[in-house]
Amino acid sequence: MFNWPVRVYYEDTDAGGVVYHSQYLNFLERARTEWLRALGIEQAWLKSDLDTLFVVHSLQAVFKKPALFDDAIEVRSRIAKTTLASITFEQFIYRQDVLLFSATVKIACVSASQFSPAAIPQQIKEKMLSVVGNE
Repeated sequence: MFNWPVRVYYEDTDAGGVVYHSQYLNFLERARTEWLRALGIEQAWLKSDLDTLFVVHSLQAVFKKPALFDDAIEVRSRIAKTTLASITFEQFIYRQDVLLFSATVKIACVSASQFSPAAIPQQIKEKMLSVVGNE
């Protein structure tokens, strides 16, 4: 499980101080990006050197309770499944021990130059799976 802390800013909320529904997806995206960075994988390098991009293929989301302005929340992410060309994440947003939001997000690997499906580069898959194996 990879945990990424987030502070809810005013810009994330509506006039009532409740986080916009779409903002949860931004929080998930940041957590996945920081997870890659923690593995030593920079997305600019993926694109320039490996001709690889990770894009959202599909997602399923459940809103449980609202996050509010100035909340300290945490995005928790884990790999649920990998295939030749995709990774499925389970991601959760908590405020302390209270579950606010959960999502299953399928990420597809595509060629940056062709924007067509591509296999996850072996060196990347090994780094990702080494973490899963250590959980």
